[in-house]
Amino acid sequence: MAEVRKKVVEDTYNTSKIKVKEKSSKKKETKKNEKKVVTKKKEEKRGFFEKFRIFCGGVKSEFLKVHWTSKSDMLKYSIAVIFFIIFCSLFFYLIYVLFALVQSLFV
Repeated sequence: MAEVRKKVVEDTYNTSKIKVKEKSSKKKETKKNEKKVVTKKKEEKRGFFEKFRIFCGGVKSEFLKVHWTSKSDMLKYSIAVIFFIIFCSLFFYLIYVLFALVQSLFV
């Protein structure tokens, strides 16, 4: 199933330095924004191989979440697909022959 992720809003204008009278809830938000800026700076300092290692770890964890079908189910699905393809191809071939017959009668 697909995951729903929350959209992360970044402080692109760095409003944490602006001094304005704020309510207590806004002060908490500015502290969170400052923490995001600090963590972003830490991410920039990471090297290529460390980023690649983190990426591979994420890929591995997502790969383990995949539900693989059993061999018997795959055999059933494959046979069903093959029969469906044969049925559709015969159906359209018969329509083609029918139209060719009708066309030859009127020409």
